[in-house]
Amino acid sequence: MEQLVRLLEVSKRYGEKIAVDQVSFSISPGQIMGLLGPNGAGKTSIIRMITTITQADAGRILFQDEPLSDKHQSAIGYLPEERGLYKQMFVGEHLIYLARLKGMEKAAARSAAGEWLEKLQLSARWGQRVEELSKGLQQQVQFIATVMHRPALIILDEPFSGLDPVNASRLKEEILRLRDEGAAIILSTHRMEQAESICQQIVLINQGKNILSGELSAIQTFGQPRRYAITYEGTWPAQPGEMPYSLHFPSPGQVLAELPDAVRPAELISYLIEKRIDIQSFTREIPSLNEIFIRLVNHK
Repeated sequence: MEQLVRLLEVSKRYGEKIAVDQVSFSISPGQIMGLLGPNGAGKTSIIRMITTITQADAGRILFQDEPLSDKHQSAIGYLPEERGLYKQMFVGEHLIYLARLKGMEKAAARSAAGEWLEKLQLSARWGQRVEELSKGLQQQVQFIATVMHRPALIILDEPFSGLDPVNASRLKEEILRLRDEGAAIILSTHRMEQAESICQQIVLINQGKNILSGELSAIQTFGQPRRYAITYEGTWPAQPGEMPYSLHFPSPGQVLAELPDAVRPAELISYLIEKRIDIQSFTREIPSLNEIFIRLVNHK
């Protein structure tokens, strides 16, 4: 798959502190990648290098197979965690101004601003000053400013901050639509459930190092305990010690079974049938991204 952005053993140091330590990853068009990690892990330093605010001390960052430089800025949209809007400006005027900084003609910028405000049901806000808007509305205006010039790479740092569930859902739909139209999107967030619902790829940074990366579906199964949730009716006829698996009984009619690598699920099902257990459901429990995140960060 074509790669839009590649980081190759990138490092960044501030004085004696190593903020980013030989981090490598890539993202392709049409993908959403979660850039995750605890506070101080190095995520912001990575974003600043990708947006050319700072430069890497070692390693390389490539954009469309070229060394990243200021000329690529018009192809990047960046929504920072801290809002950076001019409070005294009117919303429509402000969006046109920011779009023109990204190289859009005035007429095209006006048209795009109007279309995006309509999509997010904010058309009535065109003539309002930014300072008159709530935090959630300001966040949506800043999102529009990030994407209205149709960047190839979109970087979103806590994009759902301050949004109520309805507007968060609307914004999520637009992010997914941008992905489907071919944008590469980097999502930086502390909310693991948000990353889990929207990202295909994950890069987990801790203490400046990349400690986990790959497809989310693979990460949630590879190297994780194989746990199965079983519901049944009647009386469980076997004593826990008779079972060749690790068992837990969270409530009547429920069993959690953890299988060693050498045991297949079919063997467990056969064993239960042999013991005449009336199985109602048998499903694998996939660990949440939050569980994996906490386990790995605590381990490191």
